[in-house]
Amino acid sequence: MASRRIFTSFADLRSEYDFVIVGAGIGGSVLANRLSEDPSVSVLVIEAGGDESNNPQMQVPFMGVRLPGGPADWKFASTPQKGLEDRQIACARGKALGGTTRINLMTWNNGGAELWDSWAKITKNEGWGWKSARSYYKKVCHLVPPADGRDTHGFVAPSAHGDGPVAVSVPGHPTALDKLVFDALDDLGGTWAFNIDFNAGTCLGTGYMQSSIGNGERSDAASAYLYPASTRPNVDILVNAQVTRLVPVSGIQPPDFRTVEMAQSSEGPRHTITATKEVILAAGVIGSPQILQLSGIGPPDLLSSHNIPVIVANPAVGANYQEHVTVGLHFEVNSTDTWDTVLRDPEATNAALALWKEKRQGLFVNSPANTHSFVRLRDDNPIFEEHPDPAAGPRSAHLEVIYCNGFAPFGGAPPPTSGNYMTVLTSLVSPMSRGTLRIASRDPFAAPHIDPALLTHPFDVAAMTQAVTNALWLTGATPFKRYVRGPVGPAARLHGHDDAKAAFVREHARTMNHPCGTCAMAADEDASEGVVDAKLRVEGVRGLRVVDASVFPTIPNCHIQAVIYIVAERAADLIKTQHGLAK
Repeated sequence: MASRRIFTSFADLRSEYDFVIVGAGIGGSVLANRLSEDPSVSVLVIEAGGDESNNPQMQVPFMGVRLPGGPADWKFASTPQKGLEDRQIACARGKALGGTTRINLMTWNNGGAELWDSWAKITKNEGWGWKSARSYYKKVCHLVPPADGRDTHGFVAPSAHGDGPVAVSVPGHPTALDKLVFDALDDLGGTWAFNIDFNAGTCLGTGYMQSSIGNGERSDAASAYLYPASTRPNVDILVNAQVTRLVPVSGIQPPDFRTVEMAQSSEGPRHTITATKEVILAAGVIGSPQILQLSGIGPPDLLSSHNIPVIVANPAVGANYQEHVTVGLHFEVNSTDTWDTVLRDPEATNAALALWKEKRQGLFVNSPANTHSFVRLRDDNPIFEEHPDPAAGPRSAHLEVIYCNGFAPFGGAPPPTSGNYMTVLTSLVSPMSRGTLRIASRDPFAAPHIDPALLTHPFDVAAMTQAVTNALWLTGATPFKRYVRGPVGPAARLHGHDDAKAAFVREHARTMNHPCGTCAMAADEDASEGVVDAKLRVEGVRGLRVVDASVFPTIPNCHIQAVIYIVAERAADLIKTQHGLAK
């Protein structure tokens, strides 16, 4: 088998490639694979992080909670958030081949019909509609049996999935909590009703969590797309190198940005490489707008304040930052079948890990949750008298609820040393708050100012207040009454007052690490209102495209990794069509 063409030195590279891709997350991995299917095309992928293919911890699904803040994380933090009592919030972003798919919690949602049809309307391009997105979704992933091999008939729709390289499965280690959740549906009713498969077109209701897991292991962008392409002779991958800016060709209008400058440290020598066809930014919601701003494409006042010549004045670069906010509530339960007893006992933890290593069975084959709900606020909620409905449509969610069979330390609460617990994570998936990403320095190695502006819109505060009310209400549903002893920690001090619930959220909320929107798409004829047009080409320049979550015009009402894969697969076809490459 041919070896992977992964390099650490500029000396190993050519001076020109047809395509230079910045970032090896979902967008970069998919494009490297699809564009290099044509053997006449040369592709370079530049990644700031390293190759973590030999990191065993990243393979274990349950251990995903330990990866943010580690060596494969950029370790970004937000500016003090006014809506969260001036707390700074960690913004985990993957820094490795595979990007954030190497450190995320793997939940798999494609967004559903209303999301994609709303994007088609925004971009005035039916290629972004559900009919097209569904076909690309099937090109991305394939459904595999859960690790325990149980019969999945009745809680997944195989026909909704395809034959692509990413492995997707339902939980492979059932728990008693799963049955309680589904037994409660009769009491909960309405939009809480059972949904056999959130990826079949409607992401609303309660169902089993699907994850990018196959054979009990994480299935990420590097293993699914990038590594298979890395053995091709027309693909080079450079790791541990950061793009510092894009260099325009002198004297050409509109500006042509096909030269990439990079370095391996802030003081290190700069090296340039040229793309004969395109440079494609796939550096993510933080990296892509940062590179554009450092290159003179962005808000004029910001660039001028850092003595960066303004080449393309575009205030939209770095604007429209959107993120899901979440808060956890903890409840003591009448059960010993929770992960608490395993994780607080080193011998039990080691035994669970040994079972995973030997047989790919047990607790560690799952992400930390087996079930979740996507629900709407009631139509008669007073907030709709003051603000429009931000969801993609009437069958799209405002809130998500995730049910964890143990004490999940979200929000910084330390796990108790005794007892058994469940965690209810409540999240706002249709926020109206909008933030910004702005460079803090001309130094490309300096972290930018990341301001998601969490809970700065009144709708978001009202919705999260209702989310907390929902969490307290659902644990009182009949199946939970003998199971749940009551809330513990800060949630135990909550009473019926909305002001107290809003204060609880402001004090304890964090993000779901689903940032998007900072290089948003707009319709071709309205491209000046965004950063890229409906074909993802950067407005006002030549030779430059963006393919990552930053191009989302609105935030999906769900987890976002599968949505990024779909965008990247369609982008590959758009690029192939423009350059006459075989599809």
